[in-house]
Amino acid sequence: MKNKTKDFIQIAMVAAVYAVFTVAISPFSYGAIQLRFSEILVLLCFYNKKYCISLTLGCVIANIFSPMALFDIPFGTLATLLSVIFICKSGRLWIASLFPTIFNAVIVGAELYFALHEPFMISMATVALGEFIVVTVLGVPLFRLLEKNTYIMRLIGSTR
Repeated sequence: MKNKTKDFIQIAMVAAVYAVFTVAISPFSYGAIQLRFSEILVLLCFYNKKYCISLTLGCVIANIFSPMALFDIPFGTLATLLSVIFICKSGRLWIASLFPTIFNAVIVGAELYFALHEPFMISMATVALGEFIVVTVLGVPLFRLLEKNTYIMRLIGSTR
């Protein structure tokens, strides 16, 4: 029972942190050019699959506050869900970091095209660039650094 309570608390905390960070910097979190810094947290799924729930739930909550909530809730959340599932199955962190770039570029790029009539290829490129900067360029080195701290790895419940 103790481990289930701990897991529940960690899942809730990560979901809350994702949602709060996304909404707190909302001008950067939504739209054609996105730097959703909370996306760094998707790399937690590489270390423990329980965070798939956190990040999907956090994304739903954050997307409620999106100017395009009607589209972002189902489609933006789908992009996150697919990303975290693939991250869990990946064997290498840097490869895992590319899944959010790919899924968000295609799904959110299409969302921007259909909802706002933004050029599809440009929307894909700008969303991909933002995801790549946040998750791969910033996130991978950060998590490589965190990997060296056994306390943090134990705290997040790393299974690697």
